Amino acid sequence: MSTIPIIDISPLRGCKVGAALRGGKVGAPLRGGRDNAAPGADGHNAAPGADGADEVAASIGAACRGTGFFYITGHGLPSGMLSGIFAQARRLFAAPEALRAAVALGPATGNRGHVPLGGEALDPSRPADLKQAFNVGLELAPDDPEQVAGALFRAPNLWPALPGFRAEVLAYFDAVWSVGRDLHRAFAIDLGLPPDFFEDKLDRPMATLRLLHYPARPETMAAGQMGAGVHTDYGNVTLLLTDEVGGLEVRTRGGDWIAAPHVPGALLCNIGDCLMRWTNDTYVSTPHRVVNPAGRERLSVAFFLDPNPEAEVACLPCCLAEGEVPKYPPIRADAYLLSRLQATYGASAPEG
Repeated sequence: MSTIPIIDISPLRGCKVGAALRGGKVGAPLRGGRDNAAPGADGHNAAPGADGADEVAASIGAACRGTGFFYITGHGLPSGMLSGIFAQARRLFAAPEALRAAVALGPATGNRGHVPLGGEALDPSRPADLKQAFNVGLELAPDDPEQVAGALFRAPNLWPALPGFRAEVLAYFDAVWSVGRDLHRAFAIDLGLPPDFFEDKLDRPMATLRLLHYPARPETMAAGQMGAGVHTDYGNVTLLLTDEVGGLEVRTRGGDWIAAPHVPGALLCNIGDCLMRWTNDTYVSTPHRVVNPAGRERLSVAFFLDPNPEAEVACLPCCLAEGEVPKYPPIRADAYLLSRLQATYGASAPEG
């Protein structure tokens, strides 16, 4: 039976993209409009192969060609940050419903805000998912030109009336975004691309951080209903923080379902459809689902890293053998993401 590998990515942490995006000055604001320096970022740009980066990239590449799932340790996120983001999720989902309703996701909120229990169906052929969620996107300055113009996926975030919530959630967003950029350096090395190939495609990403709450399994459920129906993720890569309860299941290439157990301190990563398309199916976006646990609620924190809206997702030449043609036509990243969200939310899909 297939297992999900655990990969120590600490050798990649010297390959931070922060200095490159800041023009070499550590601590200067990113183009997103705020200081996005993550804990532990030192601004160094190690060469490929330095201190084991090639070996890490090869291990990640093998996982991306296999189950499409892998755990990472050595990511540099402090344990206090991990426990802190869970504490904020508990605060939000334990608060009165009216607090969450005031920041509800809708067509005009740009995939930001609260999704109520039963508010989405990741498998459109099945009943609505038994979960609720809160979505946060890239935080832009109020006068950012794209936000002022109402550009797609550039809507302002919606913040519940919880003191300290915004600051802690944005700190986690920035830190895990940095880890996601580290992973893209590994992808590039593994694929034979320049290590910084993806960096200018991820400096203003359509990333979404989701705080997720799955209630305990009810005594009666609709046929086929579960916490999250069978689906693949839409973006390049997902970085998931799980609690100890469990419930996530992954379908192997052979068609078997295996549990993805909690690994303390690790992030569970999986390839999304956008990167699978970009690599001409070299990397695998794997179906997965969440089964509501019996007698216990479940929390998770998912970071979905989609590229910049204007990035062209076209078959990478390194993923095309001589004489082959690409499996997919080129598409802008924002058009691709919108098409996937429309399938999930229908008329409630974001318009801005």
